[in-house]
Amino acid sequence: MNFESVLKEIYTEAKSFPVIGTVASTIPELAKIDPNKFGMHLTTIDGQDFGIGDSNEKFSIQSVSKALTVTLAFSLLGEKVWERVGVEPSGNPFNSLVQLEYEKGIPRNPFINAGALVIADMLVTHFKNPKQDFLEFIRTISGCDTIDYNLKVAQSEKDTGFRNAALCNFLKSFGNIQNDVDVVLDFYFHQCSLEMTCKELAHSFFFFANEGKTKSGQQILTQSQVKRLNALMQTCGFYDESGEFTYKVGLPGKSGIGGGIGALFPQHFSVATWSPRLNEKGNSELGMYALEQLTTKTGMSIF
Repeated sequence: MNFESVLKEIYTEAKSFPVIGTVASTIPELAKIDPNKFGMHLTTIDGQDFGIGDSNEKFSIQSVSKALTVTLAFSLLGEKVWERVGVEPSGNPFNSLVQLEYEKGIPRNPFINAGALVIADMLVTHFKNPKQDFLEFIRTISGCDTIDYNLKVAQSEKDTGFRNAALCNFLKSFGNIQNDVDVVLDFYFHQCSLEMTCKELAHSFFFFANEGKTKSGQQILTQSQVKRLNALMQTCGFYDESGEFTYKVGLPGKSGIGGGIGALFPQHFSVATWSPRLNEKGNSELGMYALEQLTTKTGMSIF
């Protein structure tokens, strides 16, 4: 497959894509990003790299990080993870309080905010220095030791994260947060502030496509665990637009309100896109279009 040619076609078509959607405004620091940025990077299972546009510019990956925190928790705790968080699509906004009350403090899945906060709590329990240990994990799976948190974004999230604070306290009231709420929130805000390029993000998702092994050959998850997390990304990775993404794109993936998307085709490639303009569901308009074009033009999807 000539991925270089396919990505160039997508980039050309992206230039005429309608200017719709808006940059995330709930986090003031994200609202400063140029809305017209667009990058895409694909890494094949045999290690070839193809990038277009702003694929080497760093951006805040936001909720894409949830696929990576649950990976770390799953690798450490195994099936115990699912005693405190479910594996079902939510069908509700990612920051819903209503669903959490109805289901007595057990979040539907690890990709909605409540679920990610429970995963964050697990990591805070396990590590003495969770922010540093998680960062080292990211640097390991990406093969890049310069990846870091954007402290301005983390602070901006803390300054405006009232709903996340409400969710965390609500979870605490049900006994599903074991550590100090402020400590868990601090870790959560930092994980979301992680900055990567499309290339670094595609490399970070490589092990999802490679039966749990990173580009350097390190086994992060078992084949069985990867199968389960890929299934979760397929059904839950785009909040209440996961069905639409599955219908149009047909790849497991995870989005974030920073405009990034990480996705993969098992045993073939991992891919990342970045475009800050979001639709009303909080997913990147152009990123979803680019991935739809990728699977359409190559005929490569899980279906």
